[in-house]
Amino acid sequence: MTIRNPLRTRASVAAGRLTAWLSRSAGFGSGGMIGGRVTLKLDPLALRRLGRERTVVLITGTNGKTTTSLMLTRALEALAEVASNSDGANMPDGVLAALTSSPAAPYAVLEVDETYVPWVAEQVNPAVVVLLNLSRDQLDRVGEVRSTERELRAAMEALPTTVVVANCDDVMITSAASGAANKVWVSTGRRWTEDSVACPRCGRAVCHVLDQWSCSCGLTRPEPDWALNGDLLVRVRDNTVVDLDLRLPGDANRANAALALAAADSIGVPPHTAAARLRTISDIGGRYRTIRRTRHSVHLMLAKNPAGWAETLPVLTEDTPVVIAVNAQEADGRDMSWLWDVPFERLRGRQVVAAGERCADLAVRLRYAEVPYRAEADPVRAVDLLEAGSVELVANYTAFRDLLGRLPDGS
Repeated sequence: MTIRNPLRTRASVAAGRLTAWLSRSAGFGSGGMIGGRVTLKLDPLALRRLGRERTVVLITGTNGKTTTSLMLTRALEALAEVASNSDGANMPDGVLAALTSSPAAPYAVLEVDETYVPWVAEQVNPAVVVLLNLSRDQLDRVGEVRSTERELRAAMEALPTTVVVANCDDVMITSAASGAANKVWVSTGRRWTEDSVACPRCGRAVCHVLDQWSCSCGLTRPEPDWALNGDLLVRVRDNTVVDLDLRLPGDANRANAALALAAADSIGVPPHTAAARLRTISDIGGRYRTIRRTRHSVHLMLAKNPAGWAETLPVLTEDTPVVIAVNAQEADGRDMSWLWDVPFERLRGRQVVAAGERCADLAVRLRYAEVPYRAEADPVRAVDLLEAGSVELVANYTAFRDLLGRLPDGS
């Protein structure tokens, strides 16, 4: 596929690539974000121009964006080359960098931060939008979850030709997607409901009964087009059954896979073909990776907010020491109140080390959860202080990013 863009766009892309190269050469990171920022500054229409004549899929939600994006990218690669920001750079700068890095790719799978979906969707006119889940996250930056839902709802209503693949077990997502012209509902099972006690439309109580939910105002769980039951995903219209059999652990990853397969199916990838390609994934940017460090085998996991922690805690290996690393940098959110919504009580009886820049805040929360703990700000040193053997190391965003740079080389 060859797309001839205006000279201004080509020049801005070239400037962005040069900036990214300089950033990498100086050791400041991959350079994708700063490169995309420079390109957009020089040509504000660059995203619109680079996204045209491609089949673009946008993926958004509080949790699971990077995982689902990688899954869908792997599935669509059965058809052709795919441009993707699978490194998790999901602001407009990172989205643009993904498109500039693969200018000839006919498909693009782009994870987008929830707050930027309306603007990005307006620019690229996506063929498909995947809505995963909505819950509290970084309240100091993103704001209240109902505000995000209203903005997504307006954005979906403004996309008359887009297929919206949405999690119908999530009240917030169902409300956001219900006004879309073309909907594909996916049932993934309900686990986190603390942010859907009240209806986002009218504020009245949402009634949850078994796998159903409804509000007296009329907002109710739709009948799914796809339904997940354990490892089996069923396409309801023809009773096609797909065995996921993922290498990634946990219910959350099965839910991500279900939404990715439904999106791939809407684009033309047969479900069994997509599932086979998903089974090759065992590592999502270092998540779920096991690293050997002198006397320890360290299993890395990422959890960023209460809903993410609620999914992560059940998949931790029993009787294995746990190191929890928590930072509160800008990318994490400065507000630490979310710690009190995490069910750390599940760690009672286990050996736990509180680590990270905000280990003192975490230590207070663990004390109130009646979880015995040690405190060591440096998560790598926290691992080294434990007896030889396996360790579960769970970190939030910047703590996880820093660990990836330190653990592999044993520093």
